[in-house]
Amino acid sequence: MDADLFANDAPAAPPPRWQRWRDVLRPARWLGTLKLRLAAGVLLALLTGMGWAAWQMGQVAERELLAQAQWREQQEAQRIGAVVGQRLAELQRALAALATAIDPAAIDDARRLQAFLGSQSMLLAMFHMVNVADAEGRVLVSIDESGVRQPGVSIADREHFRRAVSERRAQVSGPLHGRVAGEPVVALVHPVLVGERVVAVVGGLLRLSRHELLADLAGVTADTGGIVVITDDVGRIVAHPQPALLMRPLADEPRLAAAYAQWQRQGRPLQREAGGWLQPGYVVAMAGDARSGWHVWRAVPQAELVEPLAAGRNQAMQLAAVVASVLTGLMVAFLGWQLRPLRQLEQRAQRLLVGGNAATTQAEDAWPETDGEIGRLARTLRHVWAEREQAESFNAGVLAKLRSVMAASPVGLGFTRRGRFELVSEEFCRQIGRAEHELVGQPTQLVFASNEDHLALRPQVLAAFARGEPYVGEWQLLRADGQVYWAQLRARPIDPDNLDAGAIWSASDISDQVQARQHLERAALHDALTGVANRKGFEEAAARVLAAPATQRPASVVMIDLDHFKPINDSAGHAAGDAVLVAVAQAIGAAVRTSDVVGRLGGDEFAVLLPRCSLAQAVVVAEKVRKAIQAIALPWQGRVLGVGASLGVAELGDSHAGVAQWLADADAACYAAKRGGRDAVREATLRLVKSGA
Repeated sequence: MDADLFANDAPAAPPPRWQRWRDVLRPARWLGTLKLRLAAGVLLALLTGMGWAAWQMGQVAERELLAQAQWREQQEAQRIGAVVGQRLAELQRALAALATAIDPAAIDDARRLQAFLGSQSMLLAMFHMVNVADAEGRVLVSIDESGVRQPGVSIADREHFRRAVSERRAQVSGPLHGRVAGEPVVALVHPVLVGERVVAVVGGLLRLSRHELLADLAGVTADTGGIVVITDDVGRIVAHPQPALLMRPLADEPRLAAAYAQWQRQGRPLQREAGGWLQPGYVVAMAGDARSGWHVWRAVPQAELVEPLAAGRNQAMQLAAVVASVLTGLMVAFLGWQLRPLRQLEQRAQRLLVGGNAATTQAEDAWPETDGEIGRLARTLRHVWAEREQAESFNAGVLAKLRSVMAASPVGLGFTRRGRFELVSEEFCRQIGRAEHELVGQPTQLVFASNEDHLALRPQVLAAFARGEPYVGEWQLLRADGQVYWAQLRARPIDPDNLDAGAIWSASDISDQVQARQHLERAALHDALTGVANRKGFEEAAARVLAAPATQRPASVVMIDLDHFKPINDSAGHAAGDAVLVAVAQAIGAAVRTSDVVGRLGGDEFAVLLPRCSLAQAVVVAEKVRKAIQAIALPWQGRVLGVGASLGVAELGDSHAGVAQWLADADAACYAAKRGGRDAVREATLRLVKSGA
C-alpha cells in the first residue's frame, strides 16, 4: 500500500486554544501520562545530581574540617605541653634554690631544720607540701598549710627518690599515693649536695585532686565538648576532670582508649612534636614534655566539629529540592506544550480502537499536523489504520467462509492454540453438549474424560507433527452431562514450522464402532459358554507371563480335567452338561485371585494361570480349587449333579522354551493324577500331593 495514501487529506480544524490549555492544565490528564513520567524523571535526575554533588562536597569539606581540627588540636596539645614543661621547670628551680639554701649542718638538727622550713612559707604558694628527707629516705621535716611537723615516714623505696640520690639531679615522679599527704600526689625532688655527696633531698608535693598546677590545662573544653588529660610516661593519668580516674591507666578513659592502645603498640614514644591518633568518633592529639616525660592528650568529638557543616549541607539540600521542584514545574509546563500533538494522537487512536469507520473518526478527531517524531508517528499510524481496515475486511470474509465450511462439516471441527479453543463448529458443540461460548477460550482439557488422557495426548501429537504427519488417535471425551464417549481425533498444524500458531482438529463419535470391536475382541479370547478365557486367550496370557522379566517370577499353571463328566451328558443331556461346566467355571473363579486367569481349554478341560505364585503356593491353590469343584451340587430335574477333578501343577522354569512346553508339563501331571485314581492334585514331578480317596 502506498505510504502517502492520505497525503491529500484535508486536515481537520484544530480545537480552540482555550480548550487546549484546559487539557494541558487538567490534573487528571497528567496521572500516568508520559508527561508525568518525563517530569518525574527530570526531577529525579536533578535531585540525584544535586544530592550526589552536595554529598561529595560535604565529604570533602568534612575531611578538610577534620584535618584542620586535628591540626589545631595538635597545636593546642603542643602549647599545653610546653606550658607544663615551663611550670615544672619553675618548680624545680624553686626546689634547687631551697636545696642550695639549706645548711648541711642543719640536716642533723631537727630544730634548726624546722625553723628553716618555717621561714620558707612562700614555697607553699607553689607546692601543697614541702619536705626534707635524709640520704636514707627518712622524712625529717615537712611543712604544709597546717604547719611544720616531723611525719616520721620513709620514702626510700620511691623510684624518684632513688634516682635523685643515684643520679644527683632533680626528678619528677609519676602519680602516686602520698604517704604524708594521704592522697594522690606528684613529687618533685632535688638533691642537697656536699661536694659530690648527697646528704639530703628536698621535695615538693602537688595534690592532684586540687588541680592548682593544671587547673587551666586539663579538663573539659567547653567550646567543643572535648577533654584534656595529662598522663605520665607510662600512661597513668596525672590530671583529669574526674578525680576518680586519677592514677588509673588512660585505657579507662573511653574517649582516649583506642588512641592509647595505638600509642602502647608503638612502644609509647615521647611526642616532642604534637601527633595524632585515630579514635572512632573523636579527633585526638597528643604532645609530650621531654623534661618530665608527661603527655598532654586532647580529644574533640567529630560530631561537634561537623555539626555546623551538616546543618549547612541540609539547608543546601532543602534549597536544592526547592530549586529542582521549580525547575520541574517549568519542565512540566514546557513538556505539556510540546506534547499537545501527542495528546491529539492519543484521542484519535482511542476513537479508532472503539470502532467506527475512517470517515466518522476523521470528522470527530483531527490527526495532529506537526513535525519531528510525533509527526512521523502520526503518519505511520494513519498508514497502519488503513491497512488494518483492509485486513479486517479481508479477515471477516475469510472467517465467514470458514464458519460456513465448519457448519456444513459432518464431523466436529475446532481450532486450538496454546491449549485453548479459539473456534468450534456446531457439530463439535453438539457432540460435547455445550454452547459455543462455553468452549471458546476454555482449555482443551475441559472435554477429556480424564486429565491423564489429556497429558498423554500432547507428546503423541508433537511426535506426529515432528514426522510431518497428521495426528490420528482414539480418546474418550466427556459430554456436559457427564457421559463419556469414544471419539476419533485428527489434527494438523496451521503452520508446521510454528506450532504456536495452533492446530485444526476434527472429532468423530465412534462409540458404536469401539463397542463392536471390543465385543469381537472379547469373543475371540473368551469362551462363549462359561465367560472365562478360551485356549487362545489363556495361551496369550501365559505368553505375557513367560515374556516378563525374571523379577516377575515365580509363576505356575494348574491344569484341571473333570472327573465323571461324560455320564452327566449321557444321562441328563448336553444342557445339563453345559450347566455343570458353567458352575465349574464359577467355582474355580471364586477359589482363585482376581489377578489370576481362568481358562477353558476345551470340553471339560480347564486351566488356571497363577502369576507370582511358586509351586508350593500353587499346590495349595489347586487343592482349594479341587475342593470347590467337589462341593458343586447342581439341582437338575429332580437330581443333584456333581463332578470331581484331577489337577496337575507346573511351575515356570528356565527350561521351558515356550508356553506349549509349560502347559504340557502341567497337563502331564494332570493325567498322572487321573491315572492315579482321580480327584487328586499332582505336581509336574509326578509326586502325589493330595487325594480325595
